[in-house]
Amino acid sequence: MTIAAQIIFLHGASSSGKSTIARRLQQRIEKPFWHISIDHLRDAGVLPRDRFDSGEFDWREARPVFFDGFHRSLAAYADAGNNLILEHILDTEGWLATLRRLLAPHDVFFVAVHCPLDVLIAREAARADRPIGSAQRDFETIHVGRTYDLELSGLDDPDSNVERLLSAWRSGRRVSDFNRK
Repeated sequence: MTIAAQIIFLHGASSSGKSTIARRLQQRIEKPFWHISIDHLRDAGVLPRDRFDSGEFDWREARPVFFDGFHRSLAAYADAGNNLILEHILDTEGWLATLRRLLAPHDVFFVAVHCPLDVLIAREAARADRPIGSAQRDFETIHVGRTYDLELSGLDDPDSNVERLLSAWRSGRRVSDFNRK
């Protein structure tokens, strides 16, 4: 049995500020929300990252099935009634359509997190946990043709962003790609 859940989907380039917003949001929102991201799986050691990094395993081969499982897991969490704050980058053709289908029974609030390219590049270099150039690739493509419920700047104060997000989310207004019939 599917129980409708609420999902706040933060979408932005690598290093745009999604995690900072998500952590602050989880502290402020009036209901329990899981904070889910690929970074959590990476940092927890779910993937044999060293073996991918060394070339022993081929990430290009493993990536499609990994993300298929990740997307299905999001639906399973939500179908069980868990509210989610999701950080994700829709950087592959077809992922939006897949997630629209999987998350259709749920209230998805789709939020863009924008950040200037020079800031993304500097943050990516400082983090040293991303392939150099991924932020620029994301910057150039991921927001093209997308319709959001809210757009934020990763340069704005995180608490101000969370206040804007909560106000827009609480309004119930949904106009994004996830809410088009």
